[in-house]
Amino acid sequence: MSQSGHETEEHVESSTREEVTEPPLYRVLLHNDDYTTMEFVVQVLVSLFAKSIEEAVRIMLNVHHDGIGLCGLYPFEIAETKVSAVHAAAGENGFPLRCSMEIDTP
Repeated sequence: MSQSGHETEEHVESSTREEVTEPPLYRVLLHNDDYTTMEFVVQVLVSLFAKSIEEAVRIMLNVHHDGIGLCGLYPFEIAETKVSAVHAAAGENGFPLRCSMEIDTP
């Protein structure tokens, strides 16, 4: 009896397993403008994206020179929250800093 019970448990376990896939990731991007200070962009990257000062300066320089900078890759809800937080912080400080998100395609 224990042998058949064991076989049933294995069968149930294997038939209920499902493939778990990672959620798609979204790029959170900062966009250059003529008014937001470099210092504020660095502050946003450090406070909202947990970047080191060195990494924040590197991203800020990408925004400044290339017009856009990658802040990170996040699941949809987190990316959406980050974009909203950037817009809120920029608005509170009187800056027109734009932030967007786009799906990361491999």
